Amino acid sequence: MSNHFHVIKDPVHGTMQFTSTEDAWIKPFVDSPHFQRLRHVKQMGMGDFIFPGAVHTRFNHCLGCCYVASQVAHKIGLVEEERQLVMIACLLHDIGHGPFSHTFEDVFHQKLIRHEDWTPYFLADYGQSEFFMHYNRSNPRYHMTEEKFQTIANMIMHHGSKTVLADIVSSQLDADRLDYLLRDSHFCGVRYGEFDFRWMLHCLAIVDTDDGERLGITYKGIGTVEHYLMARRLMTRNIYQSSKKLALEALLIQLLSHLAVALSEEPRFKALSETRLGQFLMAAHQFNLTVQSSNHIELHKQAFIDSNYANYKELCDYDVFAFIKQLADMNDQHPCSQLALRLHHRRIPHIRRIESADLPRFEMALQEFKETNRNRYQDWQILLVRTPHQSYSGEEDPIYVISEQNEIKPISDFSFTINAISNRLEHATFICVDDAIAENADIKIFLNHIKATPELVV
Repeated sequence: MSNHFHVIKDPVHGTMQFTSTEDAWIKPFVDSPHFQRLRHVKQMGMGDFIFPGAVHTRFNHCLGCCYVASQVAHKIGLVEEERQLVMIACLLHDIGHGPFSHTFEDVFHQKLIRHEDWTPYFLADYGQSEFFMHYNRSNPRYHMTEEKFQTIANMIMHHGSKTVLADIVSSQLDADRLDYLLRDSHFCGVRYGEFDFRWMLHCLAIVDTDDGERLGITYKGIGTVEHYLMARRLMTRNIYQSSKKLALEALLIQLLSHLAVALSEEPRFKALSETRLGQFLMAAHQFNLTVQSSNHIELHKQAFIDSNYANYKELCDYDVFAFIKQLADMNDQHPCSQLALRLHHRRIPHIRRIESADLPRFEMALQEFKETNRNRYQDWQILLVRTPHQSYSGEEDPIYVISEQNEIKPISDFSFTINAISNRLEHATFICVDDAIAENADIKIFLNHIKATPELVV
């Protein structure tokens, strides 16, 4: 039976082959409504507004991640039941994402609720006896049990000790990163994220560390790991944190935040308030007000998720786009309509870069400018966006290398390049000015005064 293959044609990995056994492991999950929802959640938020090809979804990525996991598992010699666990965990690792992926998390005060917080609820829906019965009919040799599914959930949620299996699901060499760098690079039409995946796969190995067996690399793979980590850094700087992409996503969050207030206060939005997304946004607004003055944030988080999971699990990008279209069609001066118009017609704000050394002075100047002009400009028309990132964490979770002398050491001991970027927090800061006011004399004077640098198109 294992000689038969189920084939998925993929633009990144080419012909993704799954044995009939592997296909039976993942197909009940792939065919489920929760996983099919990911077809309608774009991988890169509003990235396709800047990189038109970036219309790929969490569905594409999760399938690719599952395939990479199967390749890694074969390479390091996992037994079949272990391979089953890591493939399912990688398939479901992003099941908790909401509309526009990470962007939607900014709906909540200080991102207090992230996609990982919803994941246990999606997994609990799978962990029912009815699903197990259906699953086990297709997998008579590899039954799913509560214990096995809890192991899968622990790997996804980073619970328990680090092991080789857990590293395939979540680590600095995990199947997630090995897929999304190549996938995002391909669909954005850039080469920043490319690295030699096949050689990386060839050099992966199980290494013995003080913490037990972990996923590592042989010394022959040092060069490709350098390439891979630099690819991640360049993708972060140039694609994931593209100033134009983040500016549009900031406008989207401003729209959803303003709408969350307006839905419960203004009769004109009654029809929107009765929708699944409308109900969710109003609840999120109340949650944000509550946690800002509470010492029991975790209790409020749990209560919110319990009460709103039924709506959240149905949301996707289409719900948000429907709101944007309806609000843009109003075409009036209400902030929700104005923000929707800018998003609907892709009116990107003017962007000025702020040097890190100038940031404290700029923040004070911006606050003073907004207070002085509060009756003239709305807050959303002048936004400050900060984007810290770290390419490699050598202290928290190092990548281990087996040397030519069979010694196991962190990769930063072998690589000047990786040592140079290890544990370094990099920053990009910029101001976004609504294009409707960017040419105003007082705006120009303010920006010139604080030495904001016009964003260059490269």
